[in-house]
Amino acid sequence: MQQRPLVTDQKLWKSFFLFLLPLIATNILQNLSMTINTVFVGQLLGVHAVAAVAVFFPIIFCLLSFMIGLSSGASVLVGQAWGAGNLETVRRAVGSTVFMTIISGVIIAILGLTFTHPLLQLLGVAPDVSHLAEPYIRSMLIGSPLLFLYIVYTSLLRGVGDSFTPLLSLAITSLLGLFITPALIQGYFGLPQLGIISPAIASIIGNLAILLFLGFYLNKKQHPLRPNKALFKEIRHHAQLSTTILKLGVPTGIQMITASVAGLVVIRLVNSFGADATAAYGALNQVINYIQFPAFSIAIAASIFGAQAIGAGKAELLSKVTKTALLMNLAITGSLVLLAYLFSRYLMNLFITDPNVVALGQKLLFTILWAILFLGINAIFASIMRASGTVTPPMLINIATIFIIEVPCAYLFSHFWGLQGIWFAYALSFVSLSLFQFSYYQFVWKKKAIRKLV
Repeated sequence: MQQRPLVTDQKLWKSFFLFLLPLIATNILQNLSMTINTVFVGQLLGVHAVAAVAVFFPIIFCLLSFMIGLSSGASVLVGQAWGAGNLETVRRAVGSTVFMTIISGVIIAILGLTFTHPLLQLLGVAPDVSHLAEPYIRSMLIGSPLLFLYIVYTSLLRGVGDSFTPLLSLAITSLLGLFITPALIQGYFGLPQLGIISPAIASIIGNLAILLFLGFYLNKKQHPLRPNKALFKEIRHHAQLSTTILKLGVPTGIQMITASVAGLVVIRLVNSFGADATAAYGALNQVINYIQFPAFSIAIAASIFGAQAIGAGKAELLSKVTKTALLMNLAITGSLVLLAYLFSRYLMNLFITDPNVVALGQKLLFTILWAILFLGINAIFASIMRASGTVTPPMLINIATIFIIEVPCAYLFSHFWGLQGIWFAYALSFVSLSLFQFSYYQFVWKKKAIRKLV
């Protein structure tokens, strides 16, 4: 792999687009993989098994929020060091991140063995679900060191401009899951029937297999982040780098958790409108997710390109990266929004069959779709600022918007416009958030001197 930052290419839009495509495909494939796994569990083990798996979602989301934050902070350092052509610092940043990831994973695994049962009691899980949820959650947490390492390492690969290898890795793990999960549930090929822990065991096997594959594949390709002697000796605590990574990463994790908590508050409000409203909400989220993925992928790409520009000593290119990302958001996300408007009924029919709920889902979709463009704009400005190490103000802007505009307006507007009012509140918060982030970016951040972090 040639050691030069992506952002120095003359045709920035082309290198940005080529980097972006595998990133979008990875996010979509990840969501499809989760959906298919849930289908396997539901069809082969029943509704209580689906509930047992669902119980784990808020737990793993909190854990993954921290790991995603850690990897996003590390990716900024890796991107800057790669832009500067400093491979030694790249390895040190990767080694420090991998060290923290392994330690965190081991701690989570130990806690999972010890406290799964009390945690389920604390969450108030029903007995007919908890007896299934406990072995599943315990098995998943035991495998967390491998899961965390896989997620973080593939994220770090993007820091040096490699978005294809994470896609290839996910494709392999998804295929393994498609075969291993049902085989363990049903006991095919002479394998033992493992019931509810089958998805967890499949996850452990898949993550171990992909880490071994990455070791072989990256060394064969002479990849700069290949696990060789030079990298292994850097897998330890680097005090200054670790502190910087945490300063960059923790705010991202906090922001994700805050958004999740706010989502729980809003869904409780949605549930108060009845089962049809909840069903429409679920279908709507499925559609919106596939439109949001490209927008968030563009923001991730902008952060990496921005970090590499700063590392290369070409901070003046940040405006060009920002403009390219905004145009990509308008073209790609905008096209998806337009298609969703045109085919809204067909999209709703993929998830629900009741004509009344389909009509309700369409109405809500029409209310919120256009605002996703503004959500993408917000993410781009926040990511560009993150590339320079500015993470706390964008996080505070996000959190303040959620608790000052989104949640209060959802309650207020629902009294005036019913269920649709909740989506008016979402749209208002997305537009407000993009305006707030742009204002900080334009009138505060751009006036600051941009300095390298490594």
